[in-house]
Amino acid sequence: MESVKQAVGLSESNNGGPRIAWIGLGNMGRGMVKNIVEKGTYTSPLAIYNRTTARSEKLASTLPSGKTKVVTSIEDAVADADIIFTCVGDDKAITETIDAALKTPGVKGKLFVDCSTIHPDTTDKLAQTVNNAGAEFVACPVFGAPAMADNGQLVCVLAGPAAQVSKAKPFCKGVMGRAEIDFSDQPHGTASRLKIIGNTFILNMVGALSEGHTLAEKSGLGSDNLHTFIETMFPGPYTAYSNRMREGDYYKRDEPLFNVNLARKDAGHALALAESCGAKMKAVEVGDGRLKMVQEHMGDKGDIAGVYGAVRQEAGLKFENQ
Repeated sequence: MESVKQAVGLSESNNGGPRIAWIGLGNMGRGMVKNIVEKGTYTSPLAIYNRTTARSEKLASTLPSGKTKVVTSIEDAVADADIIFTCVGDDKAITETIDAALKTPGVKGKLFVDCSTIHPDTTDKLAQTVNNAGAEFVACPVFGAPAMADNGQLVCVLAGPAAQVSKAKPFCKGVMGRAEIDFSDQPHGTASRLKIIGNTFILNMVGALSEGHTLAEKSGLGSDNLHTFIETMFPGPYTAYSNRMREGDYYKRDEPLFNVNLARKDAGHALALAESCGAKMKAVEVGDGRLKMVQEHMGDKGDIAGVYGAVRQEAGLKFENQ
């Protein structure tokens, strides 16, 4: 307990850890909040804010009584918190969130920990804005699927001044995540650069699996036989996505696991980052074109795994495999 107090700069009178607020409840955020509540050390009920209050209420109803409280404005979330975690969908949303949060009286000295996937330039601008207001900022994007968030198995990437990163770390490995990548004292945007580039690996993996399964079907090998190879050689994410494709999960879900709109946002950031430094990401260009096909076919229900349906269409097959 004492080490947690020292890490977050608490006084002896503030027993049990810092006061925490969470802003944003996408697929990832719900699991992250759950694990902070179940395994984190903090004082007072954790304040939960989401633009749709019903989502906050639904999550709070599944957690131990007295461990959370639902608030209906960003200012209410920030007012009584020492550490404010944010995890929202895009650059515009996080900029608006931080701008609203900084209007809260007494914001000086508070720590903002942003887990959103955004462009590195946005991250650095947010850090400067927060610092100018006398508050602190740590970039903390995470790698992992919603199931990993639920199970506390995310990989947290932290960047910012070491003293501020040390305040966020007690909520990462062993609470929200299974591991940390620590970029203490490196620019905040370093964490976002890794997240953006890392997400291209996911898009490229989905593309490779989609092409493989499509060719397996058309050549007579069959998807089941290819999957046997995949689960033997590439256990983990490759096998999980292969299963989602074989079983039709990529088009049957009411709520996507990795929304196609967010996947395109990430691909766009990667392509912009590459262009800014004279690099090429041709596989990402192809992947983004296929994500656009998923958008056109599935709308807001589209998932990144729907790239399989797009590749099937390119080969003259139906988008749906069943």
